[in-house]
Amino acid sequence: MAKRYDTLLRLMLVGDTGVGKTCLINQYAFNEFLENHTTTVGVDFRMKVINLDGKNVKLQIWDTAGQERFEAITKQYYSRAQGCILVYDICSRSSFESLAKWLIYVKQYAKDSTSVVVVGNKSDLSMKRQVPTATAKQFADENNIRFYETSAKDALSLIKPFEDICRDILRAGNEPPLSPAITTSKIDLTASVNNSQEKRDPARQTKCC
Repeated sequence: MAKRYDTLLRLMLVGDTGVGKTCLINQYAFNEFLENHTTTVGVDFRMKVINLDGKNVKLQIWDTAGQERFEAITKQYYSRAQGCILVYDICSRSSFESLAKWLIYVKQYAKDSTSVVVVGNKSDLSMKRQVPTATAKQFADENNIRFYETSAKDALSLIKPFEDICRDILRAGNEPPLSPAITTSKIDLTASVNNSQEKRDPARQTKCC
């Protein structure tokens, strides 16, 4: 079967539980917003092929759990990601303050060449805002990383952060060898664990903003 993409990039979303990482990924990958979704256990993933500057780019987007008990699992994936998206909730000051911790993990476990951006999610709930845009932008500027505010309800708001981080990766020459069979087999196992646990525990339904 002919390969339908020119390069494979692996992106990882990290951040506290409840900031909307799963909703962001589902909106970007499938153009759908989930009012209710199951809490991510360990690591899950979605795939999407985009045309970026004339090149077909296949994205493998990893959705990580924000709970502390899963941090040992998610840390294993940092070194394999070409880009990390740090996500916080603009309505949650504590999730913003946790960005420093997530950035430390990136510096400790990811490669030096890994591209990083900060995304403030739930911009549609600006009336409940606890994190001023200027404050978040200052954090990003101090750490020399890009900053965006998005809403999982607005697909257009997600295009620029995802495309910009992909361009950063490509410009840096931080592309992995094309070995999707090896990569996806390990993640599929994690996804299967997620699915089986969800079936056993239907009460693990959370409200998504």
